[in-house]
Amino acid sequence: YIMTDGNKINLAGLTLSGLTCLFEDLGEKPFRASQVMKWIHQRGVTDINLMSDISKVLRERLHEIGEIRLPDVRDEFFSTDGSRKWIVEVASGSRVEMVYIPEEGRGTLCISSQAGCSLDCTFCATGKQGFDSTLSVAEIIGQLWWANKKLGNYEQPGNHPVSNVVMMGMGEPLLNFDNVIDSVNIMMEDIAYGLSKRKVTISTSGVVPAINKMIGLTEASLAISLHAPNDGLRNQIMPINRKYPIAELLQSVKSYMASLSDNRVPLIEYTLIKGVNDHRQHARDLSELLASLPSKINLIPFNTFELSDYERPSNASVSNFREILRKAGHTVTVRTTRADDIGAACGQLVGDVSDQTSRSIRHQRRMSKVNEKVKLTGKLATAAESM
Repeated sequence: YIMTDGNKINLAGLTLSGLTCLFEDLGEKPFRASQVMKWIHQRGVTDINLMSDISKVLRERLHEIGEIRLPDVRDEFFSTDGSRKWIVEVASGSRVEMVYIPEEGRGTLCISSQAGCSLDCTFCATGKQGFDSTLSVAEIIGQLWWANKKLGNYEQPGNHPVSNVVMMGMGEPLLNFDNVIDSVNIMMEDIAYGLSKRKVTISTSGVVPAINKMIGLTEASLAISLHAPNDGLRNQIMPINRKYPIAELLQSVKSYMASLSDNRVPLIEYTLIKGVNDHRQHARDLSELLASLPSKINLIPFNTFELSDYERPSNASVSNFREILRKAGHTVTVRTTRADDIGAACGQLVGDVSDQTSRSIRHQRRMSKVNEKVKLTGKLATAAESM
């Protein structure tokens, strides 16, 4: 069971099977698990005393051994495009971010799985913050719970529905494997959030053993953060590729997709960075690389952030890249930049991480040196002009 600091079982972090085992241990009927799951996840109740279809004696017993503890929402931001960002404080003291993006016919919630990230992809703001901790099941599923609460879904179900959840927030989901798998399975549980397996997506940078391990444990959709068409370039911008190269990664993706009960395809995420991976030849190489893997390609124009020297590509560059892929027969979309006015666009999430790696300090020192060089260059240029 998921235990809290007070050595009580956090009921919010238990799957249906976990709750069932708990009630069996208590000598209760298995249907009690369904009752409690509905109260927490469908009705938004965190007070055991309000569970009116459970006897007073059992409620008292649950109080003795358990509680319903969710992370705290510390701040909320509203974008001009209707998106919303919440700052969530987790047990470690760090703060992570989640983002709700409303669109025509659906509402997508981007959820974090770790406070910070250990992978340090060069184009991602989260990685520059270093790494603190992995999130518990209750802290992951609690983000969906809070989104429903803030959007008024518990008071008026279906008012602002969260129809899609993407594990694309802070952290590498598959480096928090057990908690992420339990969380997405709760999301897809009919008596919890009832989300379609097609609409719950785990995004990974390519932790190959974990992708293989997913087989048989979940039917969540899969997204791959690829961002380069060859190992040489991917090694530079995504250090994880040195451990799990592209060929090995794509083979694991094929195996996972073949294990699913329907004909879904993976989403291939490709962030376009000016002068780095946005050339026409990169598009042709990507097309050839994915020729044997049915997939959907999502192109993401780079979103700038303070600790990065990268730049956003031109609209023409994005359009040319897309057309090369389309003409080769690939299904391609370009992600519309949303919520960048509140620092919530793809790649911009930073939160407030108690960095255990000292990476954030190293990046700050590096940027300080860069800025000093820029200032010096500017002074030399000014001096030269005055001569």
